Amino acid sequence: VAIFMESRPEFVGLWLGMAKMGVEAALINFNLRLDSLAYCVAASGAKAVVFGAELAAAIREVDGRLGKNMAKFCSGDYNPDVVPAETRHLDPLLSAASKSPPAQVPGKGLDDRLFYIYTSGTTGMPKAAIVVHSRYYRIAAFGYYAYGMRPEDVLYNCLPLYHSAGNIMGVGQCLIHGLTVVIRTVFLCLLLQIIQYIGEICRYLLNQPVRESENQHRVRLAVGNGLRPTIWEEFARRFRIKQVGEFYGATECNCSIANLDGKVGACGFNSRILPNVYPIRLVKVNEDTMEPIRDSRGLCVPCRPGAPLRRFDGYVSESATSKKIAHNVLRKGDQAYLSGDVLVMDDLGYMYFRDRSGDTFRWRGENVSTTEVEGALSHILNQTDVAVYGVEVPGVEGKAGMAAVADPDARVNPNVLYRELQKVLPPYARPVFLRLLPQVDTTGTFKIQKTRLQREGFDPHQSSDRLYFLDLQSGRYVPLDEHLYGRICSG
Repeated sequence: VAIFMESRPEFVGLWLGMAKMGVEAALINFNLRLDSLAYCVAASGAKAVVFGAELAAAIREVDGRLGKNMAKFCSGDYNPDVVPAETRHLDPLLSAASKSPPAQVPGKGLDDRLFYIYTSGTTGMPKAAIVVHSRYYRIAAFGYYAYGMRPEDVLYNCLPLYHSAGNIMGVGQCLIHGLTVVIRTVFLCLLLQIIQYIGEICRYLLNQPVRESENQHRVRLAVGNGLRPTIWEEFARRFRIKQVGEFYGATECNCSIANLDGKVGACGFNSRILPNVYPIRLVKVNEDTMEPIRDSRGLCVPCRPGAPLRRFDGYVSESATSKKIAHNVLRKGDQAYLSGDVLVMDDLGYMYFRDRSGDTFRWRGENVSTTEVEGALSHILNQTDVAVYGVEVPGVEGKAGMAAVADPDARVNPNVLYRELQKVLPPYARPVFLRLLPQVDTTGTFKIQKTRLQREGFDPHQSSDRLYFLDLQSGRYVPLDEHLYGRICSG
């Protein structure tokens, strides 16, 4: 059953109740619309969709593509003029249901599927990553014990519940360890002991004017990922955060690492003296293809000591799973999960997240699939060649989306294009920068080459092509010249 609603307690009650009945939930990103939304619902194999009344219009837009046998339930204020035909109001059905436990509970074990969380991964379109019962428990316990959380703590969770950070690392502390978890859609510090963050949230808070009340709190721990070293100390000092719990992991990843001692910038540690205590292996990769580099024996070349740990539960799609498994890694016949991320280790064993490689990049706290954005652009532009990639913007976390579009006859109108993109892509996936050029470089096998484009970025000094910047205040693409480039780079 697909769940498509904004963050609220009912979201948790729904997937938890489904799990009790042996039903697997697919947690859908509530920012998705049209093609992306229909794709994610279909990819899960869902036979029903439960959506919030606030998203009824989005479901109505894709109703014809969900299949005539798809059962639909609306939670919240039911408006028959907005919801799709044959939609049932969930709230009275729940009120009329028995309050007694079910007579028979399906026998589920730790290795059985709990729900699916969608991830862009690093191999293309969003995929439904499998979360089994043991993984949910393990991720929640990882945060609880790594950072010394206590049952009497109150944890503030403003992260979306379709993400593992919000739903497992956050809500899991309530379900597994008994903490009180406050669910909000915006960041607001109350009488709390723990807050969750992604790097962008910390920067947004630092950008706010200093207030006398900002230190009137009891927060001792901020836990999350993506906090840049350049603002780490300033964030902790200004808001008097005693401990920053930066960690690294992914929904589908078979391992996690954590910064336990507050080393600025690090997302984890692996002992150089006793590397097999928590065996993780960093291997060298080709910077252009991001494929593992292999030695004369066909094995991966390690960067530092370590070894793979934990199994990879995979995706719903078998083909997607196969792309994330590397064979013959450290010895013939072994297997390992390919994270698709770039980490570096210093001489002491501290690990630092450097970049998300492959076909995704991180922007505004979301993983953006270049394949999905390229598909949307190509469809709008009658299948012209398009390359989408992330570019670094000074002082900003993640990478901003940039699209290079083949436009040899100068026919593309950037603002007509933007109006179409608004219909099919969520805000965070719309390219921030646009580059119109005579042709997009391809390989001998007609694969788009992005290395040079990404290296040149949005710098007008590097190219004579037409460059544009998405001005959100005016809601349009504006020409990107040297003056505007300087303003963007200076913040």
